[in-house]
Amino acid sequence: MSLLPDTATFHERVQDCFVAYRGHGVSLSAVDLELLDGWAAADVPFEVIARGLRKAAENALWDAAEGAGRLRSLKACRRDVDAEIAKWVARSAGRTETATTEAAEPFHVTRHKKLVAAIKKATKPNVPGWLARLPVPDDFSGGDRQEALVFHLLLRALPFPKRRTLLREARLVVEKAKAMSAATRRESLRFHRAALARQAWAMSALW
Repeated sequence: MSLLPDTATFHERVQDCFVAYRGHGVSLSAVDLELLDGWAAADVPFEVIARGLRKAAENALWDAAEGAGRLRSLKACRRDVDAEIAKWVARSAGRTETATTEAAEPFHVTRHKKLVAAIKKATKPNVPGWLARLPVPDDFSGGDRQEALVFHLLLRALPFPKRRTLLREARLVVEKAKAMSAATRRESLRFHRAALARQAWAMSALW
């Protein structure tokens, strides 16, 4: 997901996305720019790269000591981004190979199934009623919007004291950030709220 205009370059969109997930402004190093050139050459949708960045950022929040969960560079995201690229390429190849027979299941469908399974496991035995009404998204972007909605609902389902603490924590992270536009700051706040909600429900970082 990008907050930049449609005319923005691939490099600008990735950097803007990284700033939002990192929660702080950043200048890309020569190594980062070389890595970014490689991702651009892979010729995959921007959303695939953004998903890898988001996964790396969430893993950093989970694994780091309190207050230290912040990515330092794009290089730190390389493993997760490359994994998302590999999944996308494999599924795209699968759809091509089965075009004349049975179509391979689109990634956004598999993603939906795993999201539903993860929520059932995390909320059992009090699985929310809205989960049964959650539709299969139409595409990759629809899957992003669905995940955002789901974690908003899971956040609201937390006990008020815990929810208030989580919201305060997310707000403090973003308030300390510098060199972000207002739009990027809002996206950063949404990301940190969702990531902390996922952590509160003990759900794995994406799937």
